[in-house]
Amino acid sequence: MRRQVQGGCPGTAGTGSVTTVEGTADGGGERVSEAQLRRRLGRADLRAVPESRHDLRRLLRHWGRPGQSETAELLTTELVTNALIHTNRAAVLTATVGPRGLRVEVRDFVDHEPRPRVPDADDGTHGRGLVLVESLADAWGIRAHGVGKAVWFELDADAA
Repeated sequence: MRRQVQGGCPGTAGTGSVTTVEGTADGGGERVSEAQLRRRLGRADLRAVPESRHDLRRLLRHWGRPGQSETAELLTTELVTNALIHTNRAAVLTATVGPRGLRVEVRDFVDHEPRPRVPDADDGTHGRGLVLVESLADAWGIRAHGVGKAVWFELDADAA
């Protein structure tokens, strides 16, 4: 079964869709349900940041323990903002909720690999994004693509 709902705000460059997929788990007869958000992020379109957060909130409406969806929104905001500000290119946000948890990935099309850095008190709010991801996510990383990379994080379904 596949269900798709278009999201995003009218008149914006980015569009999102939420898809629910039911299938059979590998190696067993158990039914597994996953929901996925996929959103194109326009080049330097910072309106996509709150719109992505809104779409993720809808996706996670019934997921996780108290506070988990807020953590997911915060970390997603950081990844989306980083991709739009530091690459000056378009990006793609994908969030997948499955039985084991949530995986969020932001793919951009620039090879430069981001690195967590110690925030400088004189640097305003810059430099804290990946430090937050590193400290709050259950897992995170960077995966190279032929063109660009994907920065991702995971939150376990049962984590406190």
